[in-house]
Amino acid sequence: MANDVTTAARAAAPGQIFGAEFAYELIRFLGTLALTLLGLTFVTFVIGRVVPIDPVLAVVGDRAMPETYERVRQELGIDLPIYQQFWLYLTKIAEGDFGTSAMTSQPVLHDLFQYFPATLELATAATLIGVLLGIPLGVVAATHQGRLIDHVTRIVGLIGYSIPVFWTGLVGLLVFYAWLGWVAGPGRLDIGYDGLVEPVTGLITIDSLLSVDWDVFKNAIAHLLLPASLLGYLTLAYVSRMTRSFMLTELNQEYILTARAKGMPERRVIWRHALGNIIVPLITVVALSYASLLEGAVLTETVFAWPGLGQYITRSLFNADMNAVLGGTLLIGTIFVCLNVLCDMLYRLLDPRVRP
Repeated sequence: MANDVTTAARAAAPGQIFGAEFAYELIRFLGTLALTLLGLTFVTFVIGRVVPIDPVLAVVGDRAMPETYERVRQELGIDLPIYQQFWLYLTKIAEGDFGTSAMTSQPVLHDLFQYFPATLELATAATLIGVLLGIPLGVVAATHQGRLIDHVTRIVGLIGYSIPVFWTGLVGLLVFYAWLGWVAGPGRLDIGYDGLVEPVTGLITIDSLLSVDWDVFKNAIAHLLLPASLLGYLTLAYVSRMTRSFMLTELNQEYILTARAKGMPERRVIWRHALGNIIVPLITVVALSYASLLEGAVLTETVFAWPGLGQYITRSLFNADMNAVLGGTLLIGTIFVCLNVLCDMLYRLLDPRVRP
């Protein structure tokens, strides 16, 4: 009888351990997310209150009467101490209220849902281009170290880091749009196609496929191709450089020398074993590149009149619209934290050495 109880307890132990581990990871994730966003919100909130920009004037204008100015100031809570202002803002966020944008007169949450899909579409396309081209290019450069392809890869990466993205955007529009006519111009769609597809996801390429409207899809791709390629070039430069560095280190490991000595095909040694062992650090490289594009595609969105989140936050900052700036900052911070957590999960899935 005792043996049966012991056996049952041992059988139940893995499930209990897994449940406890899952609960711990969930609590740790939620705690990290809450603390990170709290600190990010506080810093951004304080900066927004100390900059020499009056958010009241962004609402009432320069010619408002003094009594109107004072009334709006009290409604916004700016007359209160900063710690009370911050507490009131946190309580509103807890209720799902990010305030109203002074620039668009719409709820900030509504604006974020409207502008973020454009940035998501652009950043995702750019990341796919950079990763699909950058990783093979880095692998080939590492396996041909010191040869022509290696030098070309390094030069391509150096150029990608050195040239400002707004300059490449302007030159790209001049050459490929104005002169050659290979791509469409600024914006996400031609004005004749605007509004023809019902917005479901906010991603025009996906929505046009869901609506089976091939004309809108082709026009969206024509507009997306150039800005995504330019941003993808930046990702390619970074990813290819890091892939080359990781591969050079991996190719000098003893297990690679042993595999070659045993006569294993070179293609399998490189693309399966060496590349397979650098996937884990590459995940971090790709995730950080993706998050940076989601946050920092402001110049590209400005050059190409791309109605994305970066352009929305920048225009809000210039117009002293701190509700919009704080809302966009929180969204970007949430994305960064979630991507880091996703990287940790992929580490445990792909690398058994980090599993508990």
